[in-house]
Amino acid sequence: MGSLSEIINDAKIIIVKIGSALLVDHETGELRETWLSGIADDVAALRNTGRSVIIVSSGAIALGRSKLGLRGRKLSLAEKQACAAVGQAALTRAYEDVLTPHGITTAQALLTLTDTEDRARWINASRTLRALLKLGAVPIINENDTVATDEIRYGDNDRLAARTAQMVGADVLILLSDIDGLYSADPRVDEDAKHIAKIESLTPEIMAMGGDSNESAAVGTGGMATKLLAADIAIKAGCHLIITSGEISSPINALRGGAKASWFVAKADPASARKQWIAGSLKSHGQVHIDDGALNALRNGKSLLPAGATAFDGTFNAGDAVTVIHKGHAVAKGLAGYSAVETQQILGLKSGDISAALGYSHGAALIHRDNLVLL
Repeated sequence: MGSLSEIINDAKIIIVKIGSALLVDHETGELRETWLSGIADDVAALRNTGRSVIIVSSGAIALGRSKLGLRGRKLSLAEKQACAAVGQAALTRAYEDVLTPHGITTAQALLTLTDTEDRARWINASRTLRALLKLGAVPIINENDTVATDEIRYGDNDRLAARTAQMVGADVLILLSDIDGLYSADPRVDEDAKHIAKIESLTPEIMAMGGDSNESAAVGTGGMATKLLAADIAIKAGCHLIITSGEISSPINALRGGAKASWFVAKADPASARKQWIAGSLKSHGQVHIDDGALNALRNGKSLLPAGATAFDGTFNAGDAVTVIHKGHAVAKGLAGYSAVETQQILGLKSGDISAALGYSHGAALIHRDNLVLL
């Protein structure tokens, strides 16, 4: 395994998470435009070397509360939602303003906890984000605070960023923070606290080093505890997670140049980790039976197309795990691209006939090769 800079340079998809405390000036409540321009330079530099980039950014509520004159006091849920509605437009425009001069198209994506936990929504969001990356856009993701209630929200974007990494198969997730990594204790109150540069395993001792939420800035909800939870999600998905300081100008460029950071090491690549998760962690909700041609296609790394499916059993939704059967033997397992009801209508059809049969299409595959593992 290479150095931290080599890991970043080898990555195909990089996610950068930016918190409110970095994006919005605590004293004025205004956007830190010069700092954000430095982030744009960093993103452009990554893109110019062939990497796809996703930004997960807080800041809508912080910007909105300033515009609505609600700074300096605790907000009710309804007031937070109102601030998010006002601030999200400003946040999206801010990223567009700094990235457009670099020739980069931005796209807004608002997600809730339900979108990353519900299998069907997860698959739809994954398709959309992957399509945006393929088209060369930089998605700007935030939690949909305008509609999310306390019961269905993350409350911090560290874990949302980790779920996004899992969703798109990202190689590296960079959490820009007000601190340059994980310490054995809070370095702001313990002068003997030791910086931990490389974390190979999330032991109970490591997890116990997480602190409380960042209350001092009055604009962020994430602390080291949420970053460690994000690290657990990310590394299980085959994504390296890095915590580094975002206080300086162009922090990602500084990181690539050797700036201080903590690196949580993923043991597997995203594709391998995803296939392990599908094979071992998900309950099968049905079976899809296939012919000889489909079996050969799967063994050659192809997707399962409707034309190769001969029958199905069970009741499943799009995104549910199903077992692939050939002549009575389980040969593969994957995430269904279509529900059982839809599968009934497209069974045996050519991919080009799906739209005519359903009136719409979720794609050519009954099970996409990225969501399928041979048993």
